[in-house]
This record gives sequence, structure tokens and C-alpha cells, in this order.
Amino acid sequence: MAKFVEVVLDLPLSQNFTYGVPQDLSETAQVGHRAVVPFGNREMTAYIVSTLDEFDAPYEIKPIKRVIDDTPLYGNKTIALAQWMSKYYLCSTGEALSLMIPGGRRDSSIPSMESEDDLSFQRIEDLSDEQRYAIDTILKHEKSMYYLFGVTGSGKSEVFLRCAEDVIAQGKSVIYLVPEITLTHQLARQVTKRFEDKVAILHSALTPSQRLKEWKRIAEGKVSLAIGARSAVFAPFKNLGLIILDEEHENSYKSGNTPRYHARQIAQHRCQAEGATLLMGSATPSLEAYALMQENKHLEALYLRKRVSGGVMPPVEVVNLSYEKSMVSNRLQEAIRETLAKKKQTILFLNRRGFSYFFHCDSCGYELRCPHCAVALTYHKGHDQMVCHYCGYRTKPVKVCPECHSLDVGYSGFGTEMVEEQIRAMFPTARIARLDTDSARKKGEIGKVITAFRNGEIDILLGTQMVAKGLNFPLVELVGIVLADSGLNIPDFRAQERTFSLLVQVSGRAGRYNDQGRVIIQTYHPENPAIQYALNADVEGFYEQELEIRKQTGFPPFSRLINLVLRGRNQQKVEKEIEVLTERLESFSAKHGSQLLCSSECPLEKIASNWRYHLLVSDVTGAKIQHLVAQALDGYSPPSGIYLEIDIDPLQLL
Repeated sequence: MAKFVEVVLDLPLSQNFTYGVPQDLSETAQVGHRAVVPFGNREMTAYIVSTLDEFDAPYEIKPIKRVIDDTPLYGNKTIALAQWMSKYYLCSTGEALSLMIPGGRRDSSIPSMESEDDLSFQRIEDLSDEQRYAIDTILKHEKSMYYLFGVTGSGKSEVFLRCAEDVIAQGKSVIYLVPEITLTHQLARQVTKRFEDKVAILHSALTPSQRLKEWKRIAEGKVSLAIGARSAVFAPFKNLGLIILDEEHENSYKSGNTPRYHARQIAQHRCQAEGATLLMGSATPSLEAYALMQENKHLEALYLRKRVSGGVMPPVEVVNLSYEKSMVSNRLQEAIRETLAKKKQTILFLNRRGFSYFFHCDSCGYELRCPHCAVALTYHKGHDQMVCHYCGYRTKPVKVCPECHSLDVGYSGFGTEMVEEQIRAMFPTARIARLDTDSARKKGEIGKVITAFRNGEIDILLGTQMVAKGLNFPLVELVGIVLADSGLNIPDFRAQERTFSLLVQVSGRAGRYNDQGRVIIQTYHPENPAIQYALNADVEGFYEQELEIRKQTGFPPFSRLINLVLRGRNQQKVEKEIEVLTERLESFSAKHGSQLLCSSECPLEKIASNWRYHLLVSDVTGAKIQHLVAQALDGYSPPSGIYLEIDIDPLQLL
């Protein structure tokens, strides 16, 4: 039995730590177990990565306190993946490993996802020629990566599931990733019946104990398929055969916390390391994936251009809001009325929650902003509060200007709450529901609303991005995009790509089963290229012009970026430290030929009382820029009260 263990900790420290193993813990103190260890003047959860029979040290070796797990939670493959992540994302192995392993102390079961008798969820026996060709090509495994580039409603899910069935029949395992918890609910119902009790579900709504239960079922080989959002990419299958990445373009696959990993990059590495196939899909691929498809070296594109359930791509019309008096235009009102008369359903999309989001004084120009963040507060009428969507700060709304005491004040802009209020007033007999992060706080509310809408118990579903992605409702004939402009004015080079993708995806919810679908896009900027290309459903045209712009400006996919953010409560201290870090980076970048694009305050310079400054570094190759930043940060430690965030391949620069 081992007398010593090497462990890693969830700290930004690169080294392993050695502890002694008391006699009574020698049976369970093994690789793959978590242990509680003394560290400084506190106790911490540690991850055992190796065992030793002998260890000589000039200092006293402390013993571990206790072992948390009865059975191993991870093995050498998981440790190797954590070590690769530490190099790629410039974090510690302990930070990476703690990200993967559920934090529960004991496992508990999750409620079963009952499979419902709904024709849209049954196995589809009649495949289109495009679907058959895609499945046959993927199952030949001549390449390690395939991309299902298909219009909305073209049957991508059935291709994914057929490929999963084949891989599982060979005795291998499958990870099926979706970007949103709403899609996890729908997919879980869809596959539970098809794969019986061989399915594990992993997503953020589970408690740590429930996640641990599912993790153990996977590690013990009791399931063949794991479904979930971003973190499900770490599912500890020993015989991985396929990873499916649905809606590959979605930003939610990128983590916002250290280590800031992207599920696509983890999936690519796992498939390469474990001899598995990576199958991605979307109607609007990320620009990086689209560029890679054009090369056709490592990623083969498989096209699905036709809808499979009798539906056709819906006609799209644009309404210029500059000439409208209401946020729900006359044209959209008329279309909703016609849809209700036919007993069909409407989805209304607005990517902004709350009632209104901008309080201002017309006398002195004062704006009511969050005291902790550089953003305007949003008015939430349901709670009668002004809320910051970044730090959660709340305060009562004001009726008098706090600066000049004028009564000439008002609110501008509109969110889902205000649109809901207007829709209810316009259509008092319609059954209306709202789905956003505010309305979905109640446990089980998301699944409840989606089920009711699918069963025809709701006439109009209003929501944010939750209603935009991958959901499949046979009765939906009208999709109204209340304001297409909300993402266009963000100071980010991906703003056009995000807007175009969102418009195409939301539009794709309409007319999936017949030729009666239609889409109405409301905008103040009908001439914008992203809106024009979406209006004409010209996906490839948009990508070609956007690629040309990126090429001229030197942004991804023609370069790789690393964003280094320093934050702290003392603005002068952060300003001084960004100068120190800039000098460090400049001395190294001069040797490597990499480019320091900017050293300045972040576009959102203050969040949660922390002042934020960033350095953006660019190079044509990822390995080169990672090596540069790793060298520059070697031995660097920010002073007390200042924190460094490292974002490899950032998706947003706010």
C-alpha cells in the first residue's frame, strides 16, 4: 500500500504537493480519489494524481486528513486531459481537474425524464437522401471531424442519433453536447426512450450531489450516452467513440470562469487523444468552423439543404421601427392576429430581459447606472426594482432626478417584461408565456413551459435566447423578432456574426412542418449587412463577406488572440499594474514577432466594483502566442488585491 500521495489543488499553483497516508486510509488513498488535506492554516479538497512508496524531504510531511470517495472518480485519461488544459489555457492542473469533477460529497439521484408519446420525438424511419449520405459518410470514419451544415429543420438531430446508435452498438460511448439547458430537457425526452436506461444527464441545474451520481454511473460503465451542456464534455467514459457538438456556433460552449475553456477545443483534443470521432452541426457555423470547412483538410462538411418534415424555409420580411409608434408594429400585430385565428402558435424573440433598461433625466442628462458596474440599470416592473444584470445590484426606481431634482425624467428601451405587458393588452384572450432567466428561476419552470407550448397549451411564447435555439414545435407558424439591433452596437468584432446567427436561428423556428411559416424582423437599421443577409437567408454570402473583413482587419480566424484582464477595487493600482504587465509583454512580443493590439481599460471598465484593464495579444498561430504569454507570465504574480484573468481565444472582449 502507498505511504505517500501526490495531489493537486484548486489553486493557481503549478506544482504537485506530497502528503503522507495514515495506515487506516491506505486502502482508499488511491489515484482517482479526492482527499481532505491541511494546506497552510486551512483544510482543502485535494485530487490524488499519483502514489509513492518512498519520499525523502528535508521537511515534515503532513498526513492527509481523510479520503472523500469510496470509489475512484477519475483515471489517468482525465488527469492527462487536465494536464493538457493547464498548458493550453495557462491554468494549473488542479484548477482544471476541479472544474471537471462534480463537487458533491455523496451522490443522489435525479428525477427521471419521462418519455412522452409525441410523434416529433419518435425514431424517424424515412430518411432523406441527404441524411443517408451524411450518416454513411460519418460512419466510414475516414476523417476524425465532420460538420453537419444544415438549414433549420433539416433533420440534423436524427443524423446525430443514428450515428450515436451505431457507435453504441459497437460497444463504445457517446457524449452529446447542447448549448442550453432548455435543449437538454427536450433532448433527454427524445433519447430516453430510444436508449432506455443507458443515458446520463449532466447540466448546471443539477445539484452537486446529483451531478456526482451521474458522473459515477458514467465512470462505472453503467451508461453509454451522456447528454448535457458545456461541462458534459468531460464525461469520464473509458471507451469514447463519438462526441456530438450540436449548435456548434453557440457562445455558451465557452466558459466564463478560470480556466476559460471552449467545449469544442476540449472535444477536439479528447477525440484526437482517444481515437474518437467529432461530429459538429449547425445552420450557422462559427466563422472559424466555416473557414476550416472550406479548406476541407481536417473538417469535412456534409450539407443538409432541405427540411425533412414537409416544411419550407419561411419568407422573411423586415419592418423599419423608425416609422412605428409601438415596439410591436402594426404588421407584427396583424400577423399575430392571423396566426391566432388559425389556432397556430407564435414565438416572439427579444434578447433583452426586464421592462426597460435606460433611466435618464431630460433636464441634465443624468443616467441611472449601477454604482458597482459601468452599465445602466434595467427596470424590472414585476419586482418594481432597478437591477444590474452584471453584479445583481438592486435599488428602488426613482421618479425625481437624483442630480438636479427635475421631474422631467423617463425610461427608454424595452425588455421582455414590457413586450409581454403590451402583448397581453393587445391580445387579452390569448394564452401567453414568457421564458427568460427571470421567469425561469423557479425550479422546473423551463421544462413546464416548453412542455405546455409543445402541447399547444400556449399561443404566444415570448423569450430571450432560450427560445432561439434548436427547439422544435410543430404548431409554430409565426416568429417575430421584436428588435434585431440589440447586439449590433456592442464594441466587439464578432457583433455582426452573432446578430446574423441569432436572426437565422430564431427564424428557423417557424414553418418546420408546413409551408405556412413566416418571419417578421423589426429593426431600426434595415440596411445593416447582417440583417440583409438574414433577410435573404444567404448564409454562405454572409460568411464570405465577413471572412473578407476579418482577413483585412487581421482578426480570427486569420489570427489567434489572448486577452489578459487585470481587475481590482483600486483603480490607480490596476492602472499601474497594467503598465507593468504591458512592459513585460512588449519585451517578449518583440522577440516573437507577436502583436500587442491594445493595452487599455475594458469596454466595460467596471463590474462588481472591480476596475478592469486588458491587454490583447495577437499572432497568426496559437502555439506561438501561447508560448509567448506563458513566458511573459512565468514568475509573474499580480500584487495583493489585483487579479489576472487569462482568456485564450476570447469570444467577446467586453
